[in-house]
Amino acid sequence: MDWVSNRWLSMLFLALAIVATSVYGEDSDPKQDIELQLVEKFSKGKYSRKGANDCLRCHDDESEQSAMGIFDNIHGNVRHPDSPMNANQCEACHGPLGNHARKPRGNKPREPMITFGDLSPVSAEKQNSVCLSCHTDSGRAAWHSSEHAFEDLSCSSCHKVHQKQDPVMVPELQTEVCTNCHVRTKSDLHKRTSHPILNGDMTCSNCHDAHQTVNEYSLKWRSINDSCFECHAEKRGPNLWEHEPVSEDCSLCHNPHGSINQALLIKRPPQLCQDCHKVPHANVDVPNGDLRVRGGSCMNCHTQVHGSNHPRGRVLSH
Repeated sequence: MDWVSNRWLSMLFLALAIVATSVYGEDSDPKQDIELQLVEKFSKGKYSRKGANDCLRCHDDESEQSAMGIFDNIHGNVRHPDSPMNANQCEACHGPLGNHARKPRGNKPREPMITFGDLSPVSAEKQNSVCLSCHTDSGRAAWHSSEHAFEDLSCSSCHKVHQKQDPVMVPELQTEVCTNCHVRTKSDLHKRTSHPILNGDMTCSNCHDAHQTVNEYSLKWRSINDSCFECHAEKRGPNLWEHEPVSEDCSLCHNPHGSINQALLIKRPPQLCQDCHKVPHANVDVPNGDLRVRGGSCMNCHTQVHGSNHPRGRVLSH
């Protein structure tokens, strides 16, 4: 992040602080006092001459708040032209050091820095403004319209930049990060049938875009069906004889995250089929059930349930 970006960031913090002061008053919130201190630090621009060396006196490997892992990823790579370490180093994200490194006298708190995470006194919106001042690519351009932004999540809720590997960027670890919040999905993934997500062959981000989307469920594609057809292209059609639920919404019959039934079905056949088709020749209520719905159930006869191109496939068989 260059000087212009830091200047823009300080102006953003100042604007947000002025808004907060005008709305809530000057003495309403301790967090506001910290934000005003940060604005003042930005205006003074007292960046450390020693850069990260000042920070690492405390935030070394032995610290509970160690920052050493950042040097193993792109954020700490001084050779990368877009790395924070190639500009103001730690202060590119955490703001000017000022007197933060000095031990405070008495019971006074240490001079604040911009911190990240749930325990930060800085709001999620302002935390994210730091990240978005560099991450301006098209993949994050609409972050403010995403569901995660509406839930007031910060980038650090999912991303860990002070680790060698950001867990959400590792296929085998990404699901654990997502299911820390999406607990119902986590339980579905452990059911009898599910997509190969737990072993990392698929990830949540294969279907969902956490940063921006105007689509339902934060899907990358316009509809649920378009998402499914990316892998299951053979179900796309068009077919001479169509099964209406297939063309309408795959999730009418399938649970994409997992099911206790085969093929991710939300119910076992023939109960699933009989939600729509009330036919007398496939009656499961008679004693011992109808022989025609045993074994493969309705699929004993109607083998092409996703659609058929056979000339005699009007009943989705051939």
